[in-house]
Amino acid sequence: MKRPWLILVGGLLLAALAYGASYLTGSTCCRNLVEEKNPELSWLKSEFHLSDAEFARIEALHTDYTTACAERCRRIDAKNAELRALLSQTNGVTPAVETALRDAAQLRAECQRAMLEHFYEVSRSMPPDQGKRYFDWVVGRTLGSEHEAMTHGRVAAHEHPGK
Repeated sequence: MKRPWLILVGGLLLAALAYGASYLTGSTCCRNLVEEKNPELSWLKSEFHLSDAEFARIEALHTDYTTACAERCRRIDAKNAELRALLSQTNGVTPAVETALRDAAQLRAECQRAMLEHFYEVSRSMPPDQGKRYFDWVVGRTLGSEHEAMTHGRVAAHEHPGK
């Protein structure tokens, strides 16, 4: 009677060990990614075959951009809140609403210009062929994709260029 229990317990232990080993093996790259300084950028290094120096330049550009981007987002959010407040006080498009809409559009245009400048800077920090591939990929996913998704009922692709 002991033998079937030993076989069952041994089999369960063996299965648990096999699962643990396959989990650790399969998640190594993800666990290593989380430990990186800028995990959101790590895929760039491998996907675009960047040297350590090229990647360091891109990390610095990313840090500068995200700091300025946060400020632009804050200004856009404040303008949107102002617009919502105006809209809640009227039942039509008033001159104040038109002005707020123009101001909000101007802020979004400034944001897009800064984003494009950042994309160009990053692409110039890469080898030319990789920089062009990066630029084409990132522009394809940031300009027009929301409009295309809304007008054609599709969701924009959010995958890395190699996939």
